[in-house]
Amino acid sequence: MGRMERIAALENKEFDALIVGGGITGAGIALDAAKRGMSVALIEMQDFAAGTSSRSTKLVHGGLRYLKQLEVKMVAEVGKERAVVYENGPHVTTPEWMLLPFYQGGTFGAFTTSIGLRLYDFLAGVKREERRVMFGKETTLGKEPLLRREGLKGGGYYVEYRTDDARLTIEVMKKAIESGASVANYVRAEELVYEDGKLAGVVARNMIGGGTFRIRARKVVNATGPWVDSLRELDRSKQGKTLRLTKGVHLVFDGSRFPLRQAIYFDTPDGRMVFAIPRDGKTYVGTTDTDYEGDKVHPRIERKDRDYVLAAVNGMFPGLALTAADVESGWAGLRPLIYEEGKSPSEVSRKDEIFVSASGLVTIAGGKLTGYRKMAETVTDLLARKLREEGRGPFAPCATKTLPISGGDVGGSAGYPAHVKRMTEEGMRRGLSAEAAERIARRYGSNARDVLERVPGAASGHAAASGLPADIKAELLYAIEEELALKPVDFFIRRTGALFFDIAWVRRWKAEVVRFMAERLGCSAEQVRDYAEELEQELDAAVVR
Repeated sequence: MGRMERIAALENKEFDALIVGGGITGAGIALDAAKRGMSVALIEMQDFAAGTSSRSTKLVHGGLRYLKQLEVKMVAEVGKERAVVYENGPHVTTPEWMLLPFYQGGTFGAFTTSIGLRLYDFLAGVKREERRVMFGKETTLGKEPLLRREGLKGGGYYVEYRTDDARLTIEVMKKAIESGASVANYVRAEELVYEDGKLAGVVARNMIGGGTFRIRARKVVNATGPWVDSLRELDRSKQGKTLRLTKGVHLVFDGSRFPLRQAIYFDTPDGRMVFAIPRDGKTYVGTTDTDYEGDKVHPRIERKDRDYVLAAVNGMFPGLALTAADVESGWAGLRPLIYEEGKSPSEVSRKDEIFVSASGLVTIAGGKLTGYRKMAETVTDLLARKLREEGRGPFAPCATKTLPISGGDVGGSAGYPAHVKRMTEEGMRRGLSAEAAERIARRYGSNARDVLERVPGAASGHAAASGLPADIKAELLYAIEEELALKPVDFFIRRTGALFFDIAWVRRWKAEVVRFMAERLGCSAEQVRDYAEELEQELDAAVVR
């Protein structure tokens, strides 16, 4: 809906900045640049957040384990950013008390855990009520009775922030659009365009409607995550530091089979750190960290990945005796790290770096989800400086530190509970169950009213859709009309997270959703077949038997 108009908007002007890549980094840059007054375009060859930004551990965290590698500056910076991300979008970020158990002979002892967490609190500027607490053995087991008892000495208790990574990206992107950015998903940069040896734009392909068109820009930013070296190769500037891709895998279990009460961060016999986190009646566990050279679009969970995570879980929670049959779903994602000679995947730094080529291509590589806003600020400062040198501007200073993202206008974290209560009551007045109404209130924040107005009924102006419950129809309409969802996988993975966290629900409603989206978006019979097949492939990829 409106797609051709969006593409025409990309084609018909010269932009100050074109961002290639619609993950969290690209979305953050688009928002920052647009708020400063730059004319901004952004293209993404898949759906927004389809790569790394929907396949992380789903934590806005400060990287406690990087203290072991003495990356003090990075821990301090991203640690402070956690609170910024939370306050600007409390509907997509939730404080989560994390328990770090320590065992006889483990990586951490009582002293090192206490000192590490205390330093972490200091570096991250943690507020008083969220500072670390140390527990003895019995209190630790009281918090999580499933833990292995043998050799347990105690635990450290500290706060991290759980997020929906894909929805965070979507909300930042929507705020960028609201701030004036022109964006399109399913548009791929195929060629780079030069004038007098300087990069002046791209030839882009519409991956859904077909055909190519030019986008002209004074500056081009390469924010393509795992694909940054591919774009540098097109620019003939891939030299010096290069990318190293590692794969991380997470598995999801039903809460009835893995009834975890408390988020746990634990070390494995081979020295990796693994998270086990309860979420909406499920428990998810990860992650692995292995070098990767396969298909960047479709990283898969292999049997050895699944078995590694299962062994880690059963080692820490031996009473569960989980097997492959207990895995409901899962996901594999790629970390685009900057290559460092002689280091194992887990030792490679997560810090970000910016490269500027002779043609002017600005590449942002590495980095962590938590630091997306700060990375965007650094890149946008560079763009502003370069554009000023060419007589553009003046541009406003960075404004994103205290800027609510889309859905975040709820009065910060303090106002969020009252908002949820208000919107839940509103949803119930419109005929939704308390559970459905609360889910919409929490998921969409200050945009919840826009979703509720699409609940079928006389007041909404939307007729009921046969086969789909009112709450699903409202969310689906909102995803299509306000969040640029073009395919069923966009809705089931990036807009709701359901394919990872409620795969049975996806199987139940997939046919109706495919049918409704096809009708609403005017898809051809061939597109309907392709989209249904793509959804089946994603369902298949989510489980390894």
